[in-house]
Amino acid sequence: MSAEMEQHIAKRRTFAIISHPDAGKTTLTEKLLLLGGAIHLAGSVKARKAKKFATSDWMELEKERGISVTSSVLQFSYKGFAVNLLDTPGHQDFSEDTYRTLSAADAAVMLIDAAKGVEPQTIKLFQVCKLRQIPVFTFVNKLDRYGRAPLELMDEVEKVLGIACCPMNWPLGSGPEFRGLYDMAQKKLVAFRDNREGEFGVEERWMPMGEAEEEGLISAEEKASLQEEVELLEGGGALFSREAVDKAQLSPMYFGSAMTQFGLRPFLDSFLSLAPPPMGRKSTQGWIEPSRKTFSGFIFKIQANMDPSHRDRMAFVRVVSGKYEKGMQAFCPRLQKEVRLTNPSQLMAQERTAVDEAWPGDVLGFYDTGIWHIGDALVEAGDFSFEDLPRFSPEHFVQVRAKNPLKRKQVEKGLKQLSEEGTVQIFERWNMGMKDPIVGAVGELQLEVLKFRMQHEYGADIVLERLHFSRARWVLGEKFEPTSFDWEGNRQTVQDREGRPLVLFRDEWAMEHTQSQHPELMFLPHAPMDTL
Repeated sequence: MSAEMEQHIAKRRTFAIISHPDAGKTTLTEKLLLLGGAIHLAGSVKARKAKKFATSDWMELEKERGISVTSSVLQFSYKGFAVNLLDTPGHQDFSEDTYRTLSAADAAVMLIDAAKGVEPQTIKLFQVCKLRQIPVFTFVNKLDRYGRAPLELMDEVEKVLGIACCPMNWPLGSGPEFRGLYDMAQKKLVAFRDNREGEFGVEERWMPMGEAEEEGLISAEEKASLQEEVELLEGGGALFSREAVDKAQLSPMYFGSAMTQFGLRPFLDSFLSLAPPPMGRKSTQGWIEPSRKTFSGFIFKIQANMDPSHRDRMAFVRVVSGKYEKGMQAFCPRLQKEVRLTNPSQLMAQERTAVDEAWPGDVLGFYDTGIWHIGDALVEAGDFSFEDLPRFSPEHFVQVRAKNPLKRKQVEKGLKQLSEEGTVQIFERWNMGMKDPIVGAVGELQLEVLKFRMQHEYGADIVLERLHFSRARWVLGEKFEPTSFDWEGNRQTVQDREGRPLVLFRDEWAMEHTQSQHPELMFLPHAPMDTL
């Protein structure tokens, strides 16, 4: 590995933030960007009525609802690090998009509400990180409000998620009394003071606890209580191990408040020093190291209409190995041909910056004319693909038709592009063509987003007619007869956009009954991987 390659890999960090909705993910993202100088005004969710929108939320629906339903790529520099922050949807109906984005991350920040603790969506997303062995760093948020005891929260994370926690700092007070953090490594108190005159409204002072007591920042009783908790943690808590963190067996734990910015700078400093540099990825030719001389990467997200005035579409590529140089060619194994990678951009939500080079860990946006698929590999030398990206089985189904028959072409184009993004899945009745197609979605909100985007981005009002199915399974087996498989409203045979047969089931009972009656067939919760 050249010295230049080694230097670029060492300073890059690529991570995602995972959380249950309303844990404060958008606010944390904004404040981290503010710290990195990437933005100069934090448009928090609280300020939406004042027309200040979060930088990471660019879709009109997100601005109206105050939620994140798309993934963004946010890139900035901080103290010598080149940081790639993969912002993920906060709503649970968009878990599939979040899971795909996690495939491009090397670490995850797990955000926990100090009052609510570990919540259902957090559990699901943590399991994905565990499955992929992604190091997880825990940030307990909303210390500016009264919440549960820190020891109780740490115990819950360990018991519910099954991962040991190592506190890197420990809070002094909570709610209005939250005044600082005790740094476990430096054995000093980081005292905070509001300074609303500055854009980043916090002053931080590092000092021994004795000095903090002398200055009246901490009482003798608070000092004694804090010392007792610290001694308990040092005597009975998990010891920090860089190896255990890298193997996703230990989660460093931090405390703070994204809204008031208390504890964010100490967290970011520590996190970037401990988070792993860009990691390699599994491929059909074995493990691909970042230090590999030739360029390789994979598409983990496609987003249409990021700039509605130009009706453009972007493919997001995670660089796995080698160096990308502007105008270079790469081989796409699925297409079995060379393609020229021109006009790459690095992004801050909707804002784009042209780049001439990129290194492992970086995320590039390429203009997509419609040829790319999620999961496509791009390799400068060789013919290999990367590990398959997850695709969930839909649970909500509707039949789609245009309100205005003259808008049928716009509807077909919109459905095609949005299905290629992974927003929804498109099916058609067996051997009946695309007339009034069936749309499947993992979550209910995806259907609302579909209707909104069809109207605002493609100029087509659509009607969604609810179907009573709740399960979908792709079918394999030589004896499968699609034309005779339908069963009195309990199941219906359809095909996906690639012509693969699948069966929609009314409920769990109908699916289990069918499986018991047809042991010669395989019913898969996703499309067969060898054809994706």
